Amino acid sequence: MNKEILRLAIPNIISNISVPLLSSVDTALMGRLSALHIGAVGIGSMVFNFVYWNFGFLRMGTTGLTAQAYGARDEEAMAHTLGRALLLVLLLAAALLLLQWPFGQASFFLMNATGEQRALVAEYFYIRIWAAPATLGLYAFMGWFFGMQNAIYPLILTVVINAVNILLSLYFVQALSMDVDGAAYGTVAAQYSGLLLALALFYYKYGYLLKHFRRGAVLQWEKLRKFLSLNADIFIRTLALTGAFAFFYSRSSAEGAMALAVNTILLQFLNWMSYGVDGFAFASESLVGKYRGAGNEVKTRQAIRYSFAWGMSLAMAFSLCYWLFGPGLLRVFTNQPGVLAAAAPLMCWIIVLPLAATPCYLWDGVFVGLMAARAMRNSMILAFVIFLLAYYLSLPLGNHGLWLSLLLFLAARGGLQYGQFARKGLRL
Repeated sequence: MNKEILRLAIPNIISNISVPLLSSVDTALMGRLSALHIGAVGIGSMVFNFVYWNFGFLRMGTTGLTAQAYGARDEEAMAHTLGRALLLVLLLAAALLLLQWPFGQASFFLMNATGEQRALVAEYFYIRIWAAPATLGLYAFMGWFFGMQNAIYPLILTVVINAVNILLSLYFVQALSMDVDGAAYGTVAAQYSGLLLALALFYYKYGYLLKHFRRGAVLQWEKLRKFLSLNADIFIRTLALTGAFAFFYSRSSAEGAMALAVNTILLQFLNWMSYGVDGFAFASESLVGKYRGAGNEVKTRQAIRYSFAWGMSLAMAFSLCYWLFGPGLLRVFTNQPGVLAAAAPLMCWIIVLPLAATPCYLWDGVFVGLMAARAMRNSMILAFVIFLLAYYLSLPLGNHGLWLSLLLFLAARGGLQYGQFARKGLRL
């Protein structure tokens, strides 16, 4: 079981850690310009995180369904799950592109972007939105590859996408003297490069599944309804998650440009940790789904236990790293003395966050593998209510209260998920 977990988790960790590297590079590039540019990219990235995280069901739902089909050795279900996911991608991407202007204006208003900062955020948004079809398509392909117990293809895709993005962003910003538009154009080009590569990889290894593909089966209402119902619950769950982080950014922006710049940088530490730990969560999705689909309860429970052991060990390593090297890591993101001085007192929250937050990421993996979407939805909604209550009760603490609220939100998610599993077990 350890070998199976590591075979899936190690490529996932490498792949996932390269994802925040992308936003970290953009933040570092803007950090050499001004606090205004840091905040603009932070808000712009958060808007797209809000959009794409909410469509994370394209990956999560596809992984769970595909993994169970893989465990049951049902090749038709494997092929048709991908077909339904790509059909949904086309519909959602078309809606995003058609509604980009009103959606962008509403986002700028809700994120408290004003004046010169609003203009920078708008420039970033209306360029990057054209990557939507490629980004959503990659969600579907990566989720499907994970379900097929293949962590190598998502690794290849992520490394190639991020390498192209970083190189182009560096070229546009430094060589061509562009600013937020350079970072946005780099992302768009990289996403479409990744989608073309995903199609090539699919045909290379899984082209034989096309013989099972039937358009009528993809559109079969009962199967499509089940697919949409599962994804609707995951969508609501993710809406609450992104709502919490959007609220965090909005309150940071309301505190002023300096608070927003500091919190944008500190959230990079949380991103690095979460994407690393998610390597074991993704391994849990694949293995729990596979063994659940095969009807092997003993192996399913063993996969859950071992995934938690590995994930919490990695969380402790992140906390230790942030404790020992926090001040030096801050200087990676900015060289501005005022930002560094304002960020230093808040590092205490960053040190504690990995231990408090990791259980919820690991439980997410278990719940996806079990296709327990409704339980995920309910625990997330309740945790979001706890987050809002904690924020308003801790208003006198200022930015420290905001970070305390975020920590309680993540810890509550894990605690509520554990309670549900303790009551129902694999019946979830």
